[in-house]
Amino acid sequence: MESAAAATSSVTFYDFLDRMRNPASLDLVRSIKSFIVSSSFYAANPENDGKRVQEFYLTMEAAIREHPLWTGASEEEVDHAMEGLEKYVMTKLFSRTFASASEDSKIDHEISEKICLLQTFLKPEHLDIPAVLQNEASWLLAEKELQKINTFKAPREKLSCIMNCCRVINNLLLNASMSENHVLAGLDDFLPVLIYVTIKANPPQLHSNLKFIQLYRRQAKLVSEAAYYFTNLVSAKEFIVDLSAKSLSMDEIKFEESMQAARLTNKEIQTEASTTLLGQTDPSPTRIPDENRDLSGGSNYPYMDAKAGELTLGDVERLLSLYKDVVTKYTNLRAAVRHHSLSKAGPPFPHSEGTSFSLTRPEGVNTKIDHQRGN
Repeated sequence: MESAAAATSSVTFYDFLDRMRNPASLDLVRSIKSFIVSSSFYAANPENDGKRVQEFYLTMEAAIREHPLWTGASEEEVDHAMEGLEKYVMTKLFSRTFASASEDSKIDHEISEKICLLQTFLKPEHLDIPAVLQNEASWLLAEKELQKINTFKAPREKLSCIMNCCRVINNLLLNASMSENHVLAGLDDFLPVLIYVTIKANPPQLHSNLKFIQLYRRQAKLVSEAAYYFTNLVSAKEFIVDLSAKSLSMDEIKFEESMQAARLTNKEIQTEASTTLLGQTDPSPTRIPDENRDLSGGSNYPYMDAKAGELTLGDVERLLSLYKDVVTKYTNLRAAVRHHSLSKAGPPFPHSEGTSFSLTRPEGVNTKIDHQRGN
């Protein structure tokens, strides 16, 4: 599933880069460079940036259709060129366009925090998922697909993560219905499972990723199956944001007690994790070998020499919470540093001469490819 989509995306992108190296593409190269550079002339604004990017897509599509390099090209070839253009432009503009507003980062954090609480007690039956459709082991496949969303920078590839997740859920529901003679209720069966999978996966920066796809994925491609699955995940996110006891098959008092207990547990874990990082205390009940202690007798990194067999359930919970906390802080810090660097740096000067498409390849793309075919 993933490898096929990734392979198609790579082939499309490399073909786009190869054509841009052709001397005949100089006018297109200049247009692309000019657009990327000009973006830094405006204050970052997601809605305005989205409109400008969508207009640029349409302008470039018209230019590509009339360009000699695409004379006689099929619709599929033009579409491939546009997919390559979208990936290139949005990878270059990623630090400006993804989670660029502080409000978006705040929403991401609030959603992630709420999901962390819900994970401690929410069960499929709370979302009225029929027992015959419950298959948490298989849902792990869907969760893993959704968790990959931050691995990519291009809108198309982020959307592919969502579609892969939803397809896994849809196939599992179909298989369960056939084996159990259960008549599927369409969206009434699909959406609750998607909500549950989203909560279990707790995908990073969910709000920002959905907003990024909505603003910067070519509108002509956000249709049909892609639009259906994307809209469902947006609905799942909104359900989670507004989720309360009334949203669930759960007593209101029981819900509030469960949420409060989860808050207290998370607070204790975060406090212990913070003091552990500072080397002030060792909250772990696991016995740590003497070699892990410094000259003063304290333990700076209590899990460094611990073996898997020595870890207790409490240790695993602490380590998982610590990991999530570190990743969240790192992601927010990285976004803040990028935003700060972009605001400090002056706009690059566009090259006016030369035909080489010298804009560097986006991160994560294999660069070990000859610039001249046949070498």
